[in-house]
Amino acid sequence: MDEPKTCRESLVIQTHRIFPSDLNPFGYMFGGRLMTLIDDTASISVSRHCRRGAFTASLDNLNFLKPLHENHSVCVKTYVSGAHHHSMEVFVKVIGEDLATGDRYLAATCFTTFVAVPSHMNEEIEFNVPAIFAETPEEKMVCAGYEGRRLQRLNERDDYKRFATQLSTDLPWSSEGLQD
Repeated sequence: MDEPKTCRESLVIQTHRIFPSDLNPFGYMFGGRLMTLIDDTASISVSRHCRRGAFTASLDNLNFLKPLHENHSVCVKTYVSGAHHHSMEVFVKVIGEDLATGDRYLAATCFTTFVAVPSHMNEEIEFNVPAIFAETPEEKMVCAGYEGRRLQRLNERDDYKRFATQLSTDLPWSSEGLQD
């Protein structure tokens, strides 16, 4: 296994202005647009951490705390907050800024999980992703809960797999799907 890496080594910060095309019918940033920014930013953190291909496995508890307004900026900050064999947890913090006043606000937080795989980036089959080392007080607080969140995700994944076995794959618009 590689030497542990700091959260800072995987840090990614993307900042964007919120344009009218980013808004939902209520005048706030569309949640799906924010989710795209989150996944894109988090994927860069993962690549910086493990230098190999990875895919999104889950997005946990995306908490929309405050709406993001038109003509404000949205800053998506991500870093790897935990690692286990081939999986990595990424902490996401979304900060809005009123560009007219300079006031900043915490708009959303979440954790994403990615799984590293052999790919065009690095075809090596046998590997483990580097462990993570937190340095700042905030990083230490975030990373301290990693193992508990990982175990909770594994339990929820097993529950969801059982739940999914009960769902139909019939076409909803066909006569098969009308029985649901």
